[in-house]
Amino acid sequence: MLLHLLFDDISIIFDVSRNKCKHLHDYPKSNLQIITILNNHHMRYHQINSGLFAKNRIYLEKKLKPNSLAIIHSNDEMPRNGDQSYPFRQNSDMFYLTGLDQEKCILTLFPNHPVEALREIIFTVKTNDHMVTWYGHKYTLEQVTEISGITTVKWLDDFEGTLRDFMSRAEYVYLNLNENPRFTTEVPSRDLRFMQQLRNDYPLHSFERLSPLLTDLRMVKDDEEIRLLTRACEITGDAFGRVLNFVKPGVMEYEVEAEITHEFIRNGASGHSYPPIIASGVNNCILHYNQNDQECKNGDLLLLDFGAEYANYAGDCSRTIPVNGKFTARQRQVYEAVLRVLRKATKMLVPGTTIDKYHAEVCKIMENELIGLGLFTAENVENQDPDNPLYFKYYMHGTSHFIGLDVHDVGSKQHPLTKGMVLSCEPAIYIPEEGFGIRLENDILVDEEPVDLMAHIPIEPDEIEALMA
Repeated sequence: MLLHLLFDDISIIFDVSRNKCKHLHDYPKSNLQIITILNNHHMRYHQINSGLFAKNRIYLEKKLKPNSLAIIHSNDEMPRNGDQSYPFRQNSDMFYLTGLDQEKCILTLFPNHPVEALREIIFTVKTNDHMVTWYGHKYTLEQVTEISGITTVKWLDDFEGTLRDFMSRAEYVYLNLNENPRFTTEVPSRDLRFMQQLRNDYPLHSFERLSPLLTDLRMVKDDEEIRLLTRACEITGDAFGRVLNFVKPGVMEYEVEAEITHEFIRNGASGHSYPPIIASGVNNCILHYNQNDQECKNGDLLLLDFGAEYANYAGDCSRTIPVNGKFTARQRQVYEAVLRVLRKATKMLVPGTTIDKYHAEVCKIMENELIGLGLFTAENVENQDPDNPLYFKYYMHGTSHFIGLDVHDVGSKQHPLTKGMVLSCEPAIYIPEEGFGIRLENDILVDEEPVDLMAHIPIEPDEIEALMA
């Protein structure tokens, strides 16, 4: 419909889509601009209001010392093998501040610069006809402004000269590194290489850490971010519905993974927010199992830990279902124990507590459930080694982690929870000697009355059995 309103002759679009680019100069310039705009809005997710990113930059700039320069890079394109790279995924901090989903971008923030136009700049890769022919569209300067809300956009060629000018004025330089305590890598990132080069070239400057400031901001989600997380959770729920209709004895774990992937991509997600765990039988008890190559057998449980990534925001869901559609009495008994812990734990995700304090309370609830399941007695608990509690044999991981632009999002387990944070809630019981484990997980928005973003995804055992039937 839109095309008929914009064009007298719809063959213009067909010419473009068939790569007859040599004829484009024959079309009126105004129509060319329209073609560019149309081609560029082919993204998987609806364009996010640039006001979100503008607001994020303002919050960050307020945390910088006077006369400071902050520099943030896009992620590297990671080599795969031969002449291929892995699919590009943006650095979460860069996306948080700009909304840009493209490699080879640099953001500079210099709030005290005397020239207003130089206080926020994006540098981006200069596109050309050859690049467009082989790799498709790259951002124009105008599109970078439209997406990010930053009015000064330059090509990467201008970065070195601009940087020299900035460094002659700036007293403090904030640089960004991945400081996630769970992360180590032998591969030096673009941010790390740049930091080493800059310290070498400008040894007398004071260098500061950007990561703690961004962590502080990213922990609390804006309404727009909650909308995007909610969409990731909706798509994750759609995939689970598909799985319930598909699973039966004899299917392979990777076939179940394929059903989930199909539903994710079909709904505009970029894919999985982490490698999915599709674990049948005793594989249930391997926490990070993701070979996903075994047969789902009659009488076994299938543990699913999966989540859609939508607009770079992560869903994170766990469900455990009977392969044949019917829980055994013992499976149901353990399942209901985990579900009770989940319900109680969810209500505890309120402002003021911390992940550490709350997890300690959850473990007490879990201990009582494990006694109820006959896995040990109250007397055993009284005599246990306090440094090696009995529950830890059956429940050995945390109950919650932050969720956002990363599935294990930034934030400390000792940081008091505040309204607007989003966390997983994932209690579990693993009984390898009985050949199964059960994990249930929803994503929870912290509030005085916590909001379950996955409340729509079936979890009651009766509902699971009814849908599988």
